[in-house]
Amino acid sequence: MALARNRRRERTVDYWPGFVDALSTLLISIMFLLTVFVVGQFILSREITGRDEVLSRLNSQINELTQLLALEKGSNQDLQDSVANLQASLASAEGDRSRLQALLNAGSGGQDAAQKRIGTMTQELDEQNQVSERALSQVELLNQQIAALRSQIAAVEAALQASEEKDRVSQTKIADLGSRLNVALAARVQELNRYRSDFFGRLREILSDRENIRIVGDRFVFQSEVLFPSGGADLNPEGQTEMGKLAAALLDLAKEIPPEINWVLRVDGHTDNVPLAGTGRYRDNWELSSARAISVVKFLIAQGVPADRLVAAGFGEFQPIAPGETPDARATNRRIELKLTEK
Repeated sequence: MALARNRRRERTVDYWPGFVDALSTLLISIMFLLTVFVVGQFILSREITGRDEVLSRLNSQINELTQLLALEKGSNQDLQDSVANLQASLASAEGDRSRLQALLNAGSGGQDAAQKRIGTMTQELDEQNQVSERALSQVELLNQQIAALRSQIAAVEAALQASEEKDRVSQTKIADLGSRLNVALAARVQELNRYRSDFFGRLREILSDRENIRIVGDRFVFQSEVLFPSGGADLNPEGQTEMGKLAAALLDLAKEIPPEINWVLRVDGHTDNVPLAGTGRYRDNWELSSARAISVVKFLIAQGVPADRLVAAGFGEFQPIAPGETPDARATNRRIELKLTEK
């Protein structure tokens, strides 16, 4: 009858680990996507901030040049008005000169006075011509200055267009980089999850079918009683046997994982919440949990597992998986967890 129950249990397919693996894969993918999105937003904000500062400076320069151009245009208009007035005065002087010359030709008694008047008008006409020439020179200088200002404005507009084009290209590159990074990270996570599933499957096959060796989420959990004596951190013979099987499975898997996947096996030590007396080898649960994790790592290294593929961590009693103060809850919390992950 017991044999029949064992056969029924062997035929039962446990879908829970696969569901948990799929859920953890989805969560990790979301976390990577969020991380990439935040990094992309940070880089994009830095790029846009820099472009905005450049655009602000260029717009300020354009406004200053525009104001200068407006002032120069106003001065040019004033000079043109002055030239027009001078030309009108010159025309009036020439008319007076013509009338005086006519009077000189017609009269006889006022010839000297007329000659003096003509001389005075001629002098005034020369002065007006000189003023007109100076005004025309100033107008020409202003036209040259306006042309130079227009050239500067054209150069600023060209620089602004180049900056906008560079900003657009940068944004396109950032979007493309983020997309490729998302694809690469998703592929890397999916591949590592596949090897993690293979690793857990091999451990289920080679380790003995015991209640105190189980899978919780994405971790393989050994109860401390299987590996260590009470209050100690040295592997007992039974624990060495189980860790030897684990090391063999890990070495076989390491041959299949591509070298570009930077994986590690993390060994986490946990204790219950019963404080140590402090008179023994370990003063508290922090030291005990860390020593147990290090003991497992050193044993795996002795079995041939590369040291750079192993990580040891101690969590004391501060990461329980079973609430309560009952003996069963405390026994569940005394454990060694193994997790295959990336560095």
